[in-house]
Amino acid sequence: MPINISNNLPAYTTLINENIFVMTDEVAIHQDIRPLEIAILNLMPKKIETETQLLRLLSNTPLQVNIDLVQVASHVSKNTSLEHMLKFYNNFDEIKNKRYDGFIITGAPVEQMEFADVDYWEEICSIFEWTKSHVYSTLHICWGAQAGLYYHYGIPKYPLDKKMFGIFPHKIEKPNHPLLKGFDEVFMVPHSRHTEIRREDIEKNPSLEILTSSEQAGIHIVADKTGRQFFITGHSEYDRDTIANEYFRDKDKGLDIDLPVNYFPENNPDKMPLYTWRCHANLMFSNWLNYCVYQPTPFNLDELKPL
Repeated sequence: MPINISNNLPAYTTLINENIFVMTDEVAIHQDIRPLEIAILNLMPKKIETETQLLRLLSNTPLQVNIDLVQVASHVSKNTSLEHMLKFYNNFDEIKNKRYDGFIITGAPVEQMEFADVDYWEEICSIFEWTKSHVYSTLHICWGAQAGLYYHYGIPKYPLDKKMFGIFPHKIEKPNHPLLKGFDEVFMVPHSRHTEIRREDIEKNPSLEILTSSEQAGIHIVADKTGRQFFITGHSEYDRDTIANEYFRDKDKGLDIDLPVNYFPENNPDKMPLYTWRCHANLMFSNWLNYCVYQPTPFNLDELKPL
């Protein structure tokens, strides 16, 4: 899929070098189609890394996609330059009058805090509420999933005894769901988190269904039954070395961190990790764009019905 991004965005060169089809504004305006309008609320500290990972996955269908990158105004990024944020990101106030086919809310390194103690909690609650009337389908990832489930449905998160860290096998619980078309019966997903959501809380809510899970990592994908909200506890967007970088970072800080599960060959950190989750990551995002966004969304976004 051609994704329409600025050729000044750092991700542009990376994706071009990977032979991924990206399109500049000059080319896009001459195509007589309505592209999908997708926004990414990037709450991750390494924003360039995360935006590149997500743009790579959003480029894997024949659909044309316009991308808006969004930040919260109530928090200043410490790991990404102010120049990058000013040049490529919008504050929520700058896009709140637009409507979107799809919206992605990333994870954030705040999961061990109470939701109300997060400095941008009030702002993200406004964004959660706004998505119900201005977005057709919203994809929540990791902490974004926990926060979204808590805001929309009152689902709590619970601390884990130790970090869920590594690559875990998962199974399908709703084999006919469009998000899971083409999935193998067992597939791998990275997890990196200190908290969890629990099955009994999800199953108490008649508006929600569990799509996939793992015996080790627990609940993976939760969907609302309208098909317009998805909550994903893992990090399918991670690159091959993202978990390794987290592991070595924490080791260098002297933190008590276990080896990531099912990641380094023979549990040897000197060996290159196998990239065992890439196919299902691409399939999940292309299924979301095609079956959950492109097919059901109205051609005229002004006709979007509130959730």
